[in-house]
Amino acid sequence: MSLQLTTGRIATFSDGVIAVIITVMVLDLKVPARDLPDLEGLRKVLPLLMIYALSFVEVGIYWVNHHYMIDDVEQVSHSLLWANLVFLFTLSLIPFGTAWVGERGLTPFALSLYLVCCALPTVSWIVLSIVVRHRTHIPLAGSPVKQLTSAALYVGVIPVSYHSLTAAMLMLAAVAVLWLIPPKRVLEMTQEKSKEL
Repeated sequence: MSLQLTTGRIATFSDGVIAVIITVMVLDLKVPARDLPDLEGLRKVLPLLMIYALSFVEVGIYWVNHHYMIDDVEQVSHSLLWANLVFLFTLSLIPFGTAWVGERGLTPFALSLYLVCCALPTVSWIVLSIVVRHRTHIPLAGSPVKQLTSAALYVGVIPVSYHSLTAAMLMLAAVAVLWLIPPKRVLEMTQEKSKEL
């Protein structure tokens, strides 16, 4: 029996957990009762649809960046396994925050709870990044500045949500836009591969 831990297993397990997280979120989307007119029913579920779309993008961004990160690792350590599990646990809280907004509506408290559920994976991602960086000694594909900016925005949106839900949602969307821009190192690697073909 080999004691070497492979990155393939950690990537496959993480992919499975992330797929379940997305599935749980989509199962919470419910069609409004038939007694409501169509437009009224759509208006009723619109906040949940917006939060679901944002949550889907956030989880997707983590999934993409997780692949970039794990690709840098040659051998998995015990600390990396645990840091990854903590990250996946905190990421699995996003469906709870999404469902809360769906049940309670888009209120300052509901949005704050959702933001806490979004901030926790950001913090655990930073810890996972440090563990990977320590293991590989390779600069991470994702910028530490982006990571800290994301964490600050998630926490900063909480007080904003009590003054303006619209401003809070725009700040939350800004985090997603920030991470939709691929890391510089990934762009350079992609361009090099294109030239080889």
